[in-house]
Amino acid sequence: MRVLIVSQYFWPETFRINDLALGLKQRGHAVTVLTGMPNYPAGRLYPGYRVFSPATESFAGIPVIRVPLLTRGPHRSWRLAFNYVSFALAASILGPLRCRGKYDVIFVYQNSPVTVGIPGIVMKAVKRAPLVLWVQDLWPESLSATDSVTWPPALWLVRKLVNFIYRRCDRVLVSSQGFTGHARASGVSADKVAHLPNWAESLYQPLAAAPASVQKEM
Repeated sequence: MRVLIVSQYFWPETFRINDLALGLKQRGHAVTVLTGMPNYPAGRLYPGYRVFSPATESFAGIPVIRVPLLTRGPHRSWRLAFNYVSFALAASILGPLRCRGKYDVIFVYQNSPVTVGIPGIVMKAVKRAPLVLWVQDLWPESLSATDSVTWPPALWLVRKLVNFIYRRCDRVLVSSQGFTGHARASGVSADKVAHLPNWAESLYQPLAAAPASVQKEM
């Protein structure tokens, strides 16, 4: 299967989508990644990267196609908002030009921001492939919970954007079962929602059972 992953963040930034891309490749799928220039979390481009280059590179044999964006910069809400919008616009415009192959599925990794779904919708239309959204973070709830956005009209607009994106997905994957109601409230039918949890990998290792004598003493 030919998979196009759309994610604002990717290697050398450390996110779960890196592991998923590697796992898909190891299982024999042809994976391509459409992403931005790495600048998370410091808000500055990583060494060796410029605004417009490199446009393409490879991660463990996976083609990585990068588009320019405004870096996150210092911790200011307006700068972060422009960072989100700049990737969505650049990926929507340059993605169809740079991702020239055919794809069987468009897979969007949606943590923050939800605007990453916009280039996913564009690629779905251009490539005529189904769109899958993997939800890691709830919008606008995360904005209001962190006091990033508190103005009701702004939160209302974000909610409308979320509904717009979710309803155009062929499948919405939720990282927590508690997110299911959020997806349903956004207009996604039950048959299009599925649970895809994150994984721990080597963070947790099984421990050998204590000897019977020790267990009796305890």
